[in-house]
Amino acid sequence: MSYQSTPKVELHLHFEGAAPPDFIRQLAFEQKVDLSKIFNEDGSYKYRDFDHFLEVYEAATSVLKTPEHFARLCTAVLERSAENGVVYCETFLSPDFCGGADVTAWREYLCAIEEAAAKADRDMGITLRGIVTPIRHFGPEQAKKAALCAAETKGDFIVGLGMGGAEMMHRPGDFAYSFDMGREAGLRLTCHAGEWGGPDMVADTIRDLKVERIGHGINAIKDRKLVDDIAEAGIVLEVCPGSNVFLGASGDWADHPIKPLRDAGVKVTVSTDDPPFFHTTMTKEYDMLAKTFGWGDEDFAELNKTAIEAAFCDAATRDIIIKRLETAQ
Repeated sequence: MSYQSTPKVELHLHFEGAAPPDFIRQLAFEQKVDLSKIFNEDGSYKYRDFDHFLEVYEAATSVLKTPEHFARLCTAVLERSAENGVVYCETFLSPDFCGGADVTAWREYLCAIEEAAAKADRDMGITLRGIVTPIRHFGPEQAKKAALCAAETKGDFIVGLGMGGAEMMHRPGDFAYSFDMGREAGLRLTCHAGEWGGPDMVADTIRDLKVERIGHGINAIKDRKLVDDIAEAGIVLEVCPGSNVFLGASGDWADHPIKPLRDAGVKVTVSTDDPPFFHTTMTKEYDMLAKTFGWGDEDFAELNKTAIEAAFCDAATRDIIIKRLETAQ
């Protein structure tokens, strides 16, 4: 059995990281840029480890240069998400890749993305919202520029502020100013932590950045008190099992912490992270969870309920998505 047609809510998807390889190759061809070294013979992305993945990621995004490129990317990404049953998605958008984190340029890119997303909503039945994402390894000062872009464009589409990139560079508190800026603008907050860092990284992120969601968060499992604190506080984990297993951040599927975290009362959700890089889709995530842990329709309905309740969208949008989910049950 496959869960491809099951309606799904995804909260942790990197916009540029969801770029299909064939889409990036086409842009490179149009620009006469040689990116052959970042692809395997079968056309998939090629990298050795997480650090090299970041290099390949940035090489792939180097051909995303104009608002029109990002509009096309939006359509390509949402087509694949819709094919896998996603009805609502929140994606991480990096102003650093959209006009160098200049607010005026960022607005132009954002307008193009929003228009493409609105068309996909009409034509494909998938709703997209954006979470502005400073790149951690670009440093705290650059993060402030991205946070300003977020604060200046907060609205129906831009609903949150998060942070991705190399987790082991800097400490969470180094980015407190940027997250305070986002909070004061009325944005909801999430941050990657506990994918590579230990429980202390998760605890520090929650304490210093005052986030309501954590991207990944799987290493919290190594500290039972922290797990209990997360469960009691209702903090939601955006878990990406396929990504964690592929990169070696976790053991194999049977050893992945998502089940013990959920069993301990932690609110978990399921996402794909950078799906073409990690050879996954939301369908594969559901299918593997079913195969590994015996999860079924009721489990996935609960995961989706947790996800839409934790989504950063407005109440009216949430109600629409809930009806889509309920209609399919």
